[in-house]
Formats: sequence, C-alpha cells, structure tokens
Amino acid sequence: MSVPDAVLTAMRKTNDLFHTAVVGKRDVQQLDRIYTAGARLLPPGASMITGRDGIRAFWQQAIAGMALESARLTSVETQMAGENVFEIGRADLTMTEGQSATVKYVVLWKQEDGDWKWDVDIWNAD
Repeated sequence: MSVPDAVLTAMRKTNDLFHTAVVGKRDVQQLDRIYTAGARLLPPGASMITGRDGIRAFWQQAIAGMALESARLTSVETQMAGENVFEIGRADLTMTEGQSATVKYVVLWKQEDGDWKWDVDIWNAD
C-alpha cells in the first residue's frame, strides 16, 4: 500500500531534522522529536538499545567518536504496513576529516502524539 503524501512530507522533515539538528548541530535533545518513547536502535555490532535516554547517549558518543559532520538520508522505498510505515534508505555520511561512507538503513515509523517518528532503526555498511 502506498504512503500518503502528507506522511511522506512528515517523514522527510523528520529525516532532515536528524541531518541538520542532531548531526549538524550535535543537538541530541532533538532525538525526542525523531524517536518514539519506546524506540529500539539496532546499531551494527552492538546490542539493541531501547528508549530515548539510551538512544541519546548512543548518538552523542557515535557523532563525536566518528567525527560525524553530515548524515544525509535518502529514502529508497516506503510502504504502509497497517498503521506503520517501513522505510528503506541510504545515508551518505561525511566526517570532519573529509572521509565519507554510505550506509543502508531500515526504519519502522510509528505515529506518536500526532507525529511520525522512528520506532525501530537499524543500519549497516553498504
């Protein structure tokens, strides 16, 4: 089932917020606007992290540790699944040392308090 345009627009705004505020400005408090309260993060080679506190701690350390400067998210495929949306995408990462990497990701989106947010987030190297 296709995803309504209004939902796709909301998803793009959330993905842009991750790029501009969380990574670009290193404002991990904005993650509360991106992830659901009970969100699960499944980073490569690490244990699952549940909840915003753990997710904020992870991203704060990951952004600093990787010297991450930019994370541009590009949606490749989206599909409604009941009340949720599955997104498959690509993230182009840039580090302050001029290095770059591309990762692929899957996000399960869920509507919470009227906003579309990431409920499950998993990625790995391309």
